[in-house]
Amino acid sequence: MNNYTDVAEFVLQGVSGDPWFQASLLAFFSIFYTMAVTGNTLIFMAISLNPSLHTPMYFFLANLALMDIVCTSTVLPKMLEGLVGKGSHISYKGCLTQIFFLTWFLGAELLLLTAMAYDRYVAICRPLHYSMLMSRPVCVLLAGSVWAISAINTSVHTCLLARLHFCGPNQIRHFFCEIPALLLLSCSPTTLNNIMAVIADVYFGVINFLFTMVSYSFIIASILRIRSAEGKRRAFSTCSAHLMVVTLYYSTIIYTYVQPGSGSSMENSKVAALLYTAVSPTLNPLIYSLRNKDVKVALRKVFPCVC
Repeated sequence: MNNYTDVAEFVLQGVSGDPWFQASLLAFFSIFYTMAVTGNTLIFMAISLNPSLHTPMYFFLANLALMDIVCTSTVLPKMLEGLVGKGSHISYKGCLTQIFFLTWFLGAELLLLTAMAYDRYVAICRPLHYSMLMSRPVCVLLAGSVWAISAINTSVHTCLLARLHFCGPNQIRHFFCEIPALLLLSCSPTTLNNIMAVIADVYFGVINFLFTMVSYSFIIASILRIRSAEGKRRAFSTCSAHLMVVTLYYSTIIYTYVQPGSGSSMENSKVAALLYTAVSPTLNPLIYSLRNKDVKVALRKVFPCVC
């Protein structure tokens, strides 16, 4: 440890070494990235520019769209660059920067899903108090807390990674930089990093998931008490989209970050990582908003030529 030489850059392994398969992935993920950025940008602009959508539910949806844009833009451009054949190298500082923003927005999205579940709980279970419990100051406080808590979390993890030494090998067994893959390459003790990672996993992946599930247990119980069949249908329609995204997002995140950091698990986590960095940001506008009548009307007003 006294004569180590820190690595200046890392080599990303990529998704596949087969040239034909790489070309297919390039086309596939180029389409996904374009759809994700375009769809979420349209949703964000429609909500921002249409006063009729300035409600708590759509306020959180606008935050979700912004998170999806940055999250997918943190990972996919570098992966597409590697698929084009321009090399899969990333500098040490670039790797830490990617980890910082990816961890920030992934954590923020988990917290935001909990805030959205609470919003639906208040709307369905306590409708008479909705305007008071979900007032504008409360919504701003919730959203600000989501961004701030996740920013503090990612700052701690990035600083702990920055104190580690990487003296070889420098090949990351993933198509982007993330904490579990990088810890495998460190030649410094990573005990503190692992402890903080477990604490973050428990808070973001377990506690928030339990809060979300508790909210939906109350929501489902309240819906079942509705006598009108039409009322039940509307309530389930409102909540089913959010529940679908929660299930997809949490299953992939928990699988990737709660599993032990072994070599075999790294191979399996690539598929899960593609789901939450490419597929989920692409599907979120479709699941949440583009099928919503109010959002469609807002899109036609803001983009009459497109919609």
